[in-house]
Amino acid sequence: MDNRVNTEFDVDAIWRRGLAPDPAITVSEWAERHRMLPQTTAEPGRWRNARTPYLREVMDCLSPASPYERVVIMSAAQIGKSEVLLNFTGAAIHLWPGLTLVVQPTTEAARRFVRTRVDPMLEATPELASRIVQPGPRKSGNSAFFKAFPGGAVAFVGANSGVGLRSTPARFVLMDEVDAFPASAGDEGDPVQLAAARTATFRGKRKILLTSTPTIKGVSRIERAYEEGDQRRLFLPCPSCGEFFVPVFAHLHWQDGKPETAHLACPSCGGVIEERDKPKLLAGAQWRATADGDGITASFHISGLFSPFVTWAEIARDFLASKSDPSRLQVWTNVALGESLEDRETAPLSPDALQSRARETDVPWNEVLPDGVAILTCGVDVQDDRLELEVIGWGRAEESWSIDYQIIHGDTSRPGPWDALDQLIARRFRHLRAVPDLPISAVCVDSGGHRTDAVMRYSAARFNRRVWAVKGRGGQGVRPWPVRPPKPRRSGVAPVFVLGVDGLKSTLMSRLRIEDPSGPGVIHVPSDRDYWWFQGLVAERAIRKWTRGMARIEWVKDGGVRNEPLDCRVYGSAALHGLYASGLSLAEVAAKIDAAPRRPISNADEQETPLATPVRVIRSRWLSN
Repeated sequence: MDNRVNTEFDVDAIWRRGLAPDPAITVSEWAERHRMLPQTTAEPGRWRNARTPYLREVMDCLSPASPYERVVIMSAAQIGKSEVLLNFTGAAIHLWPGLTLVVQPTTEAARRFVRTRVDPMLEATPELASRIVQPGPRKSGNSAFFKAFPGGAVAFVGANSGVGLRSTPARFVLMDEVDAFPASAGDEGDPVQLAAARTATFRGKRKILLTSTPTIKGVSRIERAYEEGDQRRLFLPCPSCGEFFVPVFAHLHWQDGKPETAHLACPSCGGVIEERDKPKLLAGAQWRATADGDGITASFHISGLFSPFVTWAEIARDFLASKSDPSRLQVWTNVALGESLEDRETAPLSPDALQSRARETDVPWNEVLPDGVAILTCGVDVQDDRLELEVIGWGRAEESWSIDYQIIHGDTSRPGPWDALDQLIARRFRHLRAVPDLPISAVCVDSGGHRTDAVMRYSAARFNRRVWAVKGRGGQGVRPWPVRPPKPRRSGVAPVFVLGVDGLKSTLMSRLRIEDPSGPGVIHVPSDRDYWWFQGLVAERAIRKWTRGMARIEWVKDGGVRNEPLDCRVYGSAALHGLYASGLSLAEVAAKIDAAPRRPISNADEQETPLATPVRVIRSRWLSN
């Protein structure tokens, strides 16, 4: 009987091997001695650590003698992160008995990984081929998802399979491309947590590996895991001055229109580093931790600038081809640099920056409307102890002006605040053009949270004045305003219009980023607006998440910041869409007003023509104290 068969069926030998301590060998040493690359790879033959020297420390942190229980690799493509997983799997089969669980994004991806990467490695590496149970009619230890060996096995599952992630305890769990994992493994929950939980009984002896190229900042699983660790960066020595630095894309330079001339420039001395210098640089590179981490996670970031398989010229060429297309730029950032991308849609907005763009006015806008305003709408947010409202002026291409913001304090279950609201929305506003004073054409009042019945009764009594009760609904594809008018639930009560608030918020945030002084979508705010209002306007941030492989935007409120200014703006914007549904053409109305002559405004005129009936409305100052 040959050695393979003896090893498979000598139960006593297997039992003694399981009791013995793990061999004192690192993963990188095992790979150098035993790993063979199959003929299907670009560089077949024996594995050489010198080819990718930056992977040596990564692999050694996975070795049993290392104190780290979790290793995270956030990297670009074509770096070798999957080879780390394969080398560890081979070493575990050869030296460390137990169950190893390998998780790919989907079941089909797991099948393909076994067929194209694992099986060729097992066949090409003699130390592994002699240990894996050979396939046969009466043997179940070698299949598309399971490889048995003396004292253990390697199981391959998809992150979309809850059953595969919650069954047998495993000493080693290796998760590949975790940013491509679904949000939930069926109905079981986060697949990363499910897989990691299977190592709970092996604390102190377990190893958990997570690898991936990152995706979107704030959503990327691998970036979050990287930040929980010690955040190691690879420092390269400058050939000219000897200073160590972490190369970033900003250090890559080339002649205009000639990406083939790409080279690194040392940030310390400006010395030119050519592509031919890369092997020497990598040989002298050092991993350095840049954070304390949680003590059990060694996390590594590997940029594509280090890859021996991709040239700097190729990285520069791909950047030039992608920089004008946001979707391609994201892929390039993730794949070429191994960095997450914070896109403009989800990047936070600064209230300070917005306030710095606020516009000084000679005459307050709630006294004389600025040139360009054609239509007025109002959005009202309802709380138990107050009403908040914004009056918005709209012009061509939805350029807008925040005309007024008011807070009416009082118990909103009683008529006082509603009477004050009546007076405020009944105002007419003088225009800089010689046109009749403009009314507020439509009002949206929030009925979704507080005082729902009071809002619906209030709207029903004023429905012919376009005072609409509204309720926000999140989710992709929900229209800003319903196509068909809703039916009232009972007589005497107004219908409730359901708004697609996610789209309205996304449009608002995009427009707040416009820094042009005027034009389509530009939002104008008077300079006397309090700082807390700007904070409230950007109190929610869009976070991109994936559910069952589908991207979605979830709006998350900043803690400790009131978001009523945002809600009022959303409801006021929805009122404009309600007018569109009623047949309004904003462009036509704006054209008529623009055609009217300007009229001079004097103090005497202002005194002779009061703008609104005086009401006792309290402007909130305590929020800014």
